[in-house]
Amino acid sequence: MRTPSLLLLAVGLSCGIGAPDALAARPGTPGGTGSDKTPDLERVAKLLLESTNAFRKEQGRGELKNEEKLASTARDFARFLAENDKFGHEADGSNPSERVKKHGYDYCALAENIAYEFNTEGFASEELARNLVENWKNSPGHRKNMLDPDATESGMAVAHSEKSDKYYAVQVFGRPRSAAFSFQVANESGEKFDYKMDGEAYSLEPQYTRTHEVCRPGQLEFPWAEAVGKAETFTPAKDDRFVVGKKDGKLIVIRKAAEKKDAPTPAAEGTKAEAEGPTP
Repeated sequence: MRTPSLLLLAVGLSCGIGAPDALAARPGTPGGTGSDKTPDLERVAKLLLESTNAFRKEQGRGELKNEEKLASTARDFARFLAENDKFGHEADGSNPSERVKKHGYDYCALAENIAYEFNTEGFASEELARNLVENWKNSPGHRKNMLDPDATESGMAVAHSEKSDKYYAVQVFGRPRSAAFSFQVANESGEKFDYKMDGEAYSLEPQYTRTHEVCRPGQLEFPWAEAVGKAETFTPAKDDRFVVGKKDGKLIVIRKAAEKKDAPTPAAEGTKAEAEGPTP
């Protein structure tokens, strides 16, 4: 008699974290031949990436590249889950960000999906991969991680539990720290003003310039602005410079290209902002 089961979990950081699936299955051997009901787990991992990329393409997202540090993170965590029959994003006493850092991956955005499948009749490789992907796609949190438009790299793995016959799967999605960028807001208006970046409020004194370092494109809002030929809300890009001045007694904001720098701006998790004052 066939006995399937399913379990899903999802999580997120300036990054995200996903979920687990469970369906019963017979043992699989990593790198094995993958008989009809004994999956080749290395092949399953490749199919997970291929299927996820196909889904992203359907939804207008960019392709994920396999990244070995993320893949090693996924393999080690899947192996831990299978060897201990534990399930959860912190099952090993660490969180996703700590695990990827341990493997040397410097990120500015990160997400993780986990799942397990079990079936008394076992799985073919394609069947196991398909079940995992479809279950993730149908779970809002996991789906969000899979379709994160800012994710560019990934690592995926599946491991088998000899005790429970469960197949544990891990997807790790990343955006490297090197992909972060900076933009500036400069106050040349002669008066203090307020603005928001991704909902966070800021104030800027006259003759000050603030540099924002961000991992993802966000929303820059000048609630009072009467921008010349521009909307009041902007999506900053790398090296943008937003200069606030005055025209006919009213504050205006003008988007300009920032000066090029000799060295890349260091990135950071989330958003960092620093302000510098006028030069004497």
